Amino acid sequence: MSEKARAPVVGRFAPSPTGPLHFGSLVSALASRCDALAAGGRWLVRIEDVDEPRAAPGAERGILATLGRYGFAIDGPVVRQSEREAHYGAALAALGQRGLVYPCACTRRELEDAPLSSTGERIYPGTCRDGIPADRAPRAQRSIRMRVGDASVGFVDRLQGAQQQDLAREVGDFVVHRADGLAAYQLAVVVDDALQGITHVVRGADLLASTPRQIHLQRALRLATPSYLHVPIAIAASGEKLSKQTGARALPNEPLPSLVAAWRFLEQPPCMPSTVAAFWTHAVRAWSPSRLPRVRMLPAPRDACAV
Repeated sequence: MSEKARAPVVGRFAPSPTGPLHFGSLVSALASRCDALAAGGRWLVRIEDVDEPRAAPGAERGILATLGRYGFAIDGPVVRQSEREAHYGAALAALGQRGLVYPCACTRRELEDAPLSSTGERIYPGTCRDGIPADRAPRAQRSIRMRVGDASVGFVDRLQGAQQQDLAREVGDFVVHRADGLAAYQLAVVVDDALQGITHVVRGADLLASTPRQIHLQRALRLATPSYLHVPIAIAASGEKLSKQTGARALPNEPLPSLVAAWRFLEQPPCMPSTVAAFWTHAVRAWSPSRLPRVRMLPAPRDACAV
């Protein structure tokens, strides 16, 4: 295929509005925007607020304000998952018409004895696959699970290399619609990426293990599979992913030092910009995926964590 025939690159950043952006968020946002713009593409923002009970008041407004202050120009309207339930419902109905999903009445407590995968998730044992057991049938709340059959999904991550996952052995039938009536992350992200025309997904390596499930759903829904690049996540001194729960500090008002720190974290060509605009001019021109550290996690700068 010629260069002219290739689809335009479209990247995205998809934060959850559970609190302010922190250094780990900045790393993902910076990598995704540089990757899209360096290829002459567009960069979009999606607010992943499908889990409305977890959304913090004012968090979305704060996230968008921080992105603006840090120079993250958005190339299109901001999309919100809370406004897209009809799309998720249509995808779920399409899967149901082909017998690819089924209701499940299992509770989390009942799955606590299920074996753990290498990523620490419970592997669903198939309890409700052939029908809900009689002792669980009276329950009103039920999730919907995706049948994985004997699917083994492989893909090549642009940074982490070849990946392979036997879904039955390593995941089991996974939830695509929650018992509380909300679309599950795996279904929502697949539908949203397709509707937004996302061609390149650049995000943290903590989501690497979810990618085979998303590819399985893409194939079932006959959707295109984007290119994937999973950058190292920033970890706290405890070894846990930098997050609000592990004491990550909100990004400071002054953007330039944090932008440069995130750039260095990604091991990109050195720069000493004097302004945010100068930083972005350099970053888009100098972006080099081949320089990214081929690991899944790296220590965050000390000042990015609470003391």
